[in-house]
Amino acid sequence: MTVPLVTLDDIRSAATRIRGVACRTPLIEISLDQRRVGPSLARRSSEGAKASGPPSGIGLKCENLQPMGAFKVRGACNMIAQLTPQARAAGVITYSSGNHGQAVAMVAQRFGLRAVIVMPTTAPRVKVDGVRRFGAEAIFAGTTLVDRRTRAEAEAAERALTMVPPFDHPWIIGGQGTVGLELLEQYPHVTSVYVPVGGGGLISGIATVVREMRGGVRVVGVEPAGAAKMTASLAAGRPVTLDETASIADGLIAVRPGDLTFAHVQRYVDEVVTVEDDAIARGVQWLFREARIVAEPSGAAALAAVLQAGEKAGTSPVAIVSGGNVGPEDFAKYITM
Repeated sequence: MTVPLVTLDDIRSAATRIRGVACRTPLIEISLDQRRVGPSLARRSSEGAKASGPPSGIGLKCENLQPMGAFKVRGACNMIAQLTPQARAAGVITYSSGNHGQAVAMVAQRFGLRAVIVMPTTAPRVKVDGVRRFGAEAIFAGTTLVDRRTRAEAEAAERALTMVPPFDHPWIIGGQGTVGLELLEQYPHVTSVYVPVGGGGLISGIATVVREMRGGVRVVGVEPAGAAKMTASLAAGRPVTLDETASIADGLIAVRPGDLTFAHVQRYVDEVVTVEDDAIARGVQWLFREARIVAEPSGAAALAAVLQAGEKAGTSPVAIVSGGNVGPEDFAKYITM
């Protein structure tokens, strides 16, 4: 059976719906000076300005600057805004490794709703604190997405809560796709977009926008080598579940992509690549040293892939810096490697 895909019109509608809750994040360019050993510190903001000519460097779409520190607020807001009054009155629940949970908690607080977030026992303290800071109840269940989803479904049934899934829902994908709308406006000379892949909601939305509006731009998904669930699924021709996943990029370690997100990736994404944890850690360091950006490992994975790919001169790649929720101790470790 063919899965109905999210459309460009769906994403444009989401952009209107989330205005005032999610923010329009800046896209900055880090110029690459070929006369030096490494990247220069030349930095230019593309926010609100059209480029006068093809830029030479790496564009960074800074979703780490969202109110709760990650792109997830877009999808959470788009979904919660469309719930019926009865569904809102019941309260919402989700399962999340951290950032989607914070997003649901934040949006629920804005709408005056009760929120329950099921998180892994290994969730970073900074993300647990974020969920609680927005007034949500945090519950812990196992270490895998399956553990969290099973507990969330049981809690939803027992308490009559409304589920806000983390990635495999058209309203979630529609919200995440608004990143792509902004990106194409802010960086019109983009030649490739590198997007981190957890469950696949972000890349599904961005790829839909890019394919429909700028067909010649390549879309590249980026997974940790220790959590290559989309890579395995594409090879199999269907969504598959990995036995286990492991990576410092805790937001990207889902064991299985969604059915809907897999369908989008199959149709719209040019390539999915993997990066090792060492490369991701160097990406965190690079973003801090060269752009003064605080990124969590999941947020630095796409940049790590750009550096690994060695894009040709004259190209204009963009990396999505998807989040910046990292504890100070871990961040200090990455930037002093």
